[in-house]
Amino acid sequence: MSSLRVGRLVVAGAQTDECIRSTLHGAVVRGYDAVPVSDAHTTQDHSEWGAPPPDKVIAHTNLYWAHHTAPGRTVGPVETEDVELGDSPATTRST
Repeated sequence: MSSLRVGRLVVAGAQTDECIRSTLHGAVVRGYDAVPVSDAHTTQDHSEWGAPPPDKVIAHTNLYWAHHTAPGRTVGPVETEDVELGDSPATTRST
């Protein structure tokens, strides 16, 4: 991605508690800005095995990334309607 001059990853998808979190953390430690789309990730219900229900997993992930910081990195969730693609940085909005 660095050869393509990618500097920011906008992350949405499935398995909030695995794929989404891993991708976000991986992006930050590799020097990328990490922007989770707060209303565009989901997960399966694993509550029968002791995990919180999906809505709580999603809410916790959004809360964590709303307060996550890293030197020289822009991190923080945005809603779908606030995602900006291209050369301009994504804007964050209080959720």
